[in-house]
Amino acid sequence: MRAVSVKGLDTPWSVITFGCWQIAPSGGWGDYATPEEADASVKAALEGGITAFDTAEGYGDGESERRLGKALGSKKNDVLIISKIWPDADLTRAAYEERLDGTLKALDRDYVDVYLVHWPGTYFNSPDKSRKLCEIMHALKESGKARTVGLSNFDATDLQLLGDRASAFTINQIPYNLLQREYEGRTLDACKQNKIGYMIYSPTARGLLAGRIDDAARKAPTRQEYYLYQEPYFSNSKPVREEVEAIAEELSTAPVNVSLAWVLAQDNVVTAVVGSKKPGQIREFAQAGDLILSPGHIQRLTEASGRFHAAGKTA
Repeated sequence: MRAVSVKGLDTPWSVITFGCWQIAPSGGWGDYATPEEADASVKAALEGGITAFDTAEGYGDGESERRLGKALGSKKNDVLIISKIWPDADLTRAAYEERLDGTLKALDRDYVDVYLVHWPGTYFNSPDKSRKLCEIMHALKESGKARTVGLSNFDATDLQLLGDRASAFTINQIPYNLLQREYEGRTLDACKQNKIGYMIYSPTARGLLAGRIDDAARKAPTRQEYYLYQEPYFSNSKPVREEVEAIAEELSTAPVNVSLAWVLAQDNVVTAVVGSKKPGQIREFAQAGDLILSPGHIQRLTEASGRFHAAGKTA
């Protein structure tokens, strides 16, 4: 598994991060994984060479954090743990520190490696609120309870409100895949200017680019509400999915790995977050951490992606 060095972190960050949303009951995935399945999933990720685990207080009301901490056991200090605060807390250091303390208790750990602000929305829609956010997150980092801090779902407008304080953040977790590329352009430019790397979620379009299109897979609430599983996007994405499958066959690998390898080859990308409760799937997508696509394969996928997006703009 390839890994990269990230400023402020002692442990290298594997290019595949295990996503822990699915290992706990949640509105997005339903009553998805049992505690036993969660434990097996985390252990499969470790065995696959994954050294980073992404969770949040909002995943199963802290249950994801609790299950992750328990499953990691004695190895919890040998890996990177990324968690996120839901920004409905009062915009004070005391309120944010209380939330972080809750996360640390759930994980049974003294610190998180990366602490992210889960969403911007209207919580930080003014320069004053954004300044306060930066001050609070800096204080949490200085306390030692968060080794470094980051953002999630912040676009160019949100970053602009942060001003020159944006450079205090290490990472921006964003949705990005062959079928979803809105965080290119101005947001990408702003993140690069401030040396904020991309941590990609939904790198396979919630499984669509991995071939998860049977009736059972599409019943998950998070897929039912996702626009790419709806028409006309679902049908329009077929040529992209077919290109992914063709290249996967050429390389004797799974489509999920081709989709991930394309994402990992893109500008400013540090890691891609992928989750599952099935050890077999985890062992499969962990292989993407060592897959390097040829320039020709990348070009074919990028061109297919470009046609999909061009069709959407003219529809």
